[in-house]
Amino acid sequence: MIRHIVLARLRPDLSKQETEALLAAILDMKSAIPGIVAVSAGPDNSPEGLARGYGHAFTVDFVDASARDAYLPHPHHAKIAQALLAATQGGVDGLLVLDFEA
Repeated sequence: MIRHIVLARLRPDLSKQETEALLAAILDMKSAIPGIVAVSAGPDNSPEGLARGYGHAFTVDFVDASARDAYLPHPHHAKIAQALLAATQGGVDGLLVLDFEA
């Protein structure tokens, strides 16, 4: 299984409704894109204070690397990726993305 982790610094002017809609769209990827096992998303709630400005995170678990690779160009992912980039501080500079075998 491949776990895809995304940390986001959302723009401070984003409304609560816009943030909730974005997170809901991210969660909906499981029903729209084949090969996704699970999706989780939400705001940081760690008491450690080590988020370094990344206030939201999501994970996408894929059955394998080929499912992850097919997800990257998928039209549904592309639409959400554009919305996420528009919602972050500095576009791609407001994101941190890591994948690992879980």
